[in-house]
Amino acid sequence: MGWRERTHEDVYSDEEVEVRLKEELPHWYLENGWIRRKYKTSGWKGTLMVVNTVGHLAEAAFHHPDLSVSYAFVIVKLVNHAAKGITNKDFELARKIEEVIMWQPGKEGGSLVGTPDDPKFKYIKYD
Repeated sequence: MGWRERTHEDVYSDEEVEVRLKEELPHWYLENGWIRRKYKTSGWKGTLMVVNTVGHLAEAAFHHPDLSVSYAFVIVKLVNHAAKGITNKDFELARKIEEVIMWQPGKEGGSLVGTPDDPKFKYIKYD
């Protein structure tokens, strides 16, 4: 069954998760039954911005990750507890988190220039 044919509760095998992560979310990885991503920040202010952004997205989606928070990083961990495994819900929320957290408007060529390349303004370390 292809991923587009799955319901939001159909669980992926570890092999299927690995393939899909490689294709769609290369900075995410599977570990101990969870898909995970470590976002490196420039300090506490950036860490709080990432946590609040993930919190907003998770609440809007009504699918809640576990977070490990430290001074200069946030680890996001996703699994569908009700389904007891990785489902489309996890991939969809991971993709939205990745899209928003790693957004760099200055690279899009529009009117928004993005955060200046100056340590006093940096808050996240982009891949």
